[in-house]
Amino acid sequence: MACCSTFKSFTFTILITILLWTSTTDHHTCNARKGWHTRTVSTSLSKKKSTNHHHQHHHNGGKSKSKASSHKAPPSPKVKAPPAPPKVKTPLAPPIGKAPAAPPENDNGGGPVTDAAATYNVLDFGAKGDGNTDDTKAFEGAWAAACKVTGSKIIVPSPYKFLLGPITFSGPYCQHNIIFQIDGTIIAPSSFKPYGSGLFQWILFTKLVGLTIQGGGTVDGSGSIWWKDSRLNDPLDDELKLIIPINGTTKQTNNSSITSSLGGNMPSIKPTAIRFYGSFDVTVTGITIQNSPQCHLKFDNCVGVSVYNFHVSSPADSPNTDGIHLQNSKDVLIHTTDLSCGDDCVSIQTGCSNVYIHNVNCGPGHGISIGSLGKDNTKACVSNITVRDVMMHNTMNGVRIKTWQGGSGSVQNVQFSNIQVSEVQLPIVIDQFYCDKSTCKNQSSAVALSGINYERIRGTYTVKPVHFACSDSMPCTDVHLNGINLKPIQERYHLYDAFCWKTFGQLLSPAVPPVECLQVGKPSSSHVQADHDTC
Repeated sequence: MACCSTFKSFTFTILITILLWTSTTDHHTCNARKGWHTRTVSTSLSKKKSTNHHHQHHHNGGKSKSKASSHKAPPSPKVKAPPAPPKVKTPLAPPIGKAPAAPPENDNGGGPVTDAAATYNVLDFGAKGDGNTDDTKAFEGAWAAACKVTGSKIIVPSPYKFLLGPITFSGPYCQHNIIFQIDGTIIAPSSFKPYGSGLFQWILFTKLVGLTIQGGGTVDGSGSIWWKDSRLNDPLDDELKLIIPINGTTKQTNNSSITSSLGGNMPSIKPTAIRFYGSFDVTVTGITIQNSPQCHLKFDNCVGVSVYNFHVSSPADSPNTDGIHLQNSKDVLIHTTDLSCGDDCVSIQTGCSNVYIHNVNCGPGHGISIGSLGKDNTKACVSNITVRDVMMHNTMNGVRIKTWQGGSGSVQNVQFSNIQVSEVQLPIVIDQFYCDKSTCKNQSSAVALSGINYERIRGTYTVKPVHFACSDSMPCTDVHLNGINLKPIQERYHLYDAFCWKTFGQLLSPAVPPVECLQVGKPSSSHVQADHDTC
């Protein structure tokens, strides 16, 4: 019995142990399953956090770093890498009214310059603008500052009047694309003293690139004191010899000398109001130049010239006051301009090519002229000139070419088209015997003229419709007329028929009045220009 009891106790103990072991195993198995589930959820959250950290890193511009986990990942089971984040949409534009901040300036000073920093008002440099105080120094100061900044702007404000002596705005070390904004009035001295023994110009812009003069202001050359003095023996327009009043008298200019109270002795040279020299890509627009002592606006040795919405205003009897004067300049565009002066509205001199003039009002004045060329036995070269869509009223000449005896070189490829003339004395002129003195020496050599085209020249004349006076030794060739319709108006002058001398070409349509003097074909081969005279 004792043995059996002992065996039962032993068996019971084993059963209890097995039951306890089974219970423990089930508990660990549940915990293990629970632990796997927990790790799966944690991993999912970890993926979301990783994605969120990626977005935060993108929006912070890369400055913030993703936070790393402080504990090691469980060794098992292995977790797959999170999927790539979705593409980020383009950020929306900033709200209206909030402009994005300007980029910072470069350390080397090459960053963007604000308008305020690039604007230089002459008043800020000491200009008074009262019309009496000499503001030349203030303009020089403003230019010195603007010269250092690309695209800078000098402000000449309205309604001020600035008295300005002779001045030079000079490159070539200035930055490009400077703007000269003239809204006020600039006036020249009313005496001769500031000009010393004589200057070619009052205001000079030299060796600049991309300069623009713009605005609605006025540049006044105070020219009346220069026009009244006869001591300079001003040259006369040679076409005056063709204009004979009916009463047989010639109008004389009343030139009275000026008292010393107006400025003392006159210099030997009359200045041009504004002159550009040796410059590229220059523009003049919006302003008015008036009462210049001589030429109003001159371009000399320039390439790339644009003049538009520009005005010139001087009396019809102001001597030698050309509106726009071109010399040794190429690629010139002049349009939408009103020119009233005492000489040529536009004067095209030697060295000019690729000049295009259109939509210009001319008058009073002496018309639009090529020349005079070849003076003092010089060589002149002019080519590719177009003048079209021009209105001329009460001018001496319409479209004209004038050369001196003894010159050499050539004028080639000229187009005068759609010119409307009203009470113009001499609408169409070629004069190869030009002389602005009382007498000139007869010489055989001449500037050669060829490829001159006149098309749709219409309106009224008061002296002679066509005057072609070409050289005996170098006749004009390839002169073509088409659509010429000019009617006479009897005013104060004798009327004459069309005149031609040594002019060869073709009349492409009947002209009114008839131009029967034009010779068809070409001159004899003996009239050939020497090689050294060609352009």
